[in-house]
Amino acid sequence: MASTTQGRRALVLYGSETGNAQDVAEELGRIVERLRFDAQVTELNAIDLLLQYSVVLVAISTTGQGDLPANSQTFWKALRSTRLRPGCLQHVSFASFGLGDTSYPKFNWAHRKLYNRLIQLGAQPICDRGESDEQHPEGVDGSFLPWTATLRQRLLQVYPLPTGLDPIADDVLLDPKWLLDFVDGASPSPQVIIEQTCPSPDAKDKGADVPPNDLLDIPNGMTAKVLSNVRSTSSSHWQDVRHLTLNISEYHPYVPGDVLTIYPKNFPTDVNEFLSIMHWQSVADTPLHFIPSSPSISLSSSPPITRFPSTSKLTLRTLLTNHLDIMSIPRRSFFAQLAHFTNDEYQRLRLLEFTYPEYLDELYDYTSRPRRSILEVLQEFDTVKIPWQRLCSIIPATRGRQFSIASAPLPSAPTDNRTRIELLIAIVKYKTVIKRIRQGVCTRYIASLEPGQEISVTLQRGGLGVTKAETNKPVVMIGPGTGVAPMRALIYQRKYWREESSKLSDDIPRDMLFFGCRNAEADYFFRDEWAALKREDAPLNVFPAFSRDQRQKVYVQDLVREHSAHVYEALVTKNGIVYICGSSGKMPQAVREALIECFQSQQSREKAEAYLTSMEKSGRYKQETW
Repeated sequence: MASTTQGRRALVLYGSETGNAQDVAEELGRIVERLRFDAQVTELNAIDLLLQYSVVLVAISTTGQGDLPANSQTFWKALRSTRLRPGCLQHVSFASFGLGDTSYPKFNWAHRKLYNRLIQLGAQPICDRGESDEQHPEGVDGSFLPWTATLRQRLLQVYPLPTGLDPIADDVLLDPKWLLDFVDGASPSPQVIIEQTCPSPDAKDKGADVPPNDLLDIPNGMTAKVLSNVRSTSSSHWQDVRHLTLNISEYHPYVPGDVLTIYPKNFPTDVNEFLSIMHWQSVADTPLHFIPSSPSISLSSSPPITRFPSTSKLTLRTLLTNHLDIMSIPRRSFFAQLAHFTNDEYQRLRLLEFTYPEYLDELYDYTSRPRRSILEVLQEFDTVKIPWQRLCSIIPATRGRQFSIASAPLPSAPTDNRTRIELLIAIVKYKTVIKRIRQGVCTRYIASLEPGQEISVTLQRGGLGVTKAETNKPVVMIGPGTGVAPMRALIYQRKYWREESSKLSDDIPRDMLFFGCRNAEADYFFRDEWAALKREDAPLNVFPAFSRDQRQKVYVQDLVREHSAHVYEALVTKNGIVYICGSSGKMPQAVREALIECFQSQQSREKAEAYLTSMEKSGRYKQETW
């Protein structure tokens, strides 16, 4: 690959909660590399100033109530400093792309705040900002591809290449910054490999096909012990939903709306299959390390995989088990790289077709619609043989999955010096349009967890913004399905706060929970607990909507309308707060409309909509969907 021209440096930054914005940033990095920029891709928090870069590209998602992701908060705080004067970034040219979801009231809010602040400080936009919508039928690519075409054109206009030097063609394979290599003195040991990759015939029947129990080295990570992993749905119900209880030996305070991130591992059968189709069995367990691909790579920059204990041995097997997401749905860039590693012309052309913007529908039908995994793609394109040295630049890193916490910290937790955390997790397992069983990477791992087992987790602040000061205000909670998890946490947290406070009035407001599921007998989560709270005369009314227990389907929004007088009293008369949690898509918008109709019963439509908007602005309308 030809080198970049001197002085062309581009900084590509991402603010990402689940990894999607990081994927976009890495694609932006490849785009500017082809325009012969020296590109650095990193998270926003890793950068203090933008002064040494002429071109800055940003990809950022919106979380919670219009907030920036956690790995952007430090940078955002610095950018908002009053010491920064208007015009201080006038030498910086930038372009930004936001990842949002129109089911949220504050669509792409984080991106717009960041964009406006950069403009305020004098930064010059290269092109119009780009924004994607999670609800778009073609996902991020539906808006990202046309935006990058414009970005590429503008970059060449603003930063033209010297005469005689062209952009690096799309059919030229870019070199990764880091490669894998054998540790000095290491060599393959075929005998060891045969023993490790060929379990006894009855090993699977004995439950041997489960990920190893070694702990991962996660930044700010904690070790959690599994206390119980119980199915909450009836055995006859189509979906397996787990009530997972974990214990952390140290005390870590949290509030309703906070999330626990679990870091999944791949299963031995899938790892062995990957090694087999790549013909890597002979080097699967040989110690490896990362080396820079050229002398120009700074040794202080981080290799693609950093989170493994210094005491553990890095091998292809450990990378595929603990660090690389071989079961994820591949992106367009994956197919572009694979096309370089086959000698079969038909398969090469077929792989390239998936990279063409005009075939975006075909890519969706092949990958997203049937949920086809990277491993399955490699099984079908069997002539592709990836050089193992490039593995980490082709297969995406495994990312943790976030789950809303379903419990509140026990009042005795600080003195016990422990933290108990409960989760309500729907195990993803279904048949696709091509009649293959699909399982969620993380939930499959979670389903395999046994009591006593230890796993690596991290704890993050959520976006619901629950505070003790609001205990005297009534809340309306709407949480269908596993969306009831943070609602349960909120119910118990308010109960504990009320019990420990002596300043609360005798007139405690009654909270309302609207819960939706299919059947009263199949998936009515925490049913016994709601009954127990009722016997205790707790200030809580639970309104369950069972969508399949009668001929006409009933959803949470229907019950909100049915009890509109009580909702109006709680949210308008008593200045209460509404929380909406659960699946994104149609539900949040349907609930929003039902609330407006509740308000409309006492005022005009225009005033009802204005009141809901005022609730959003004052932080009394809070939504967390996934």
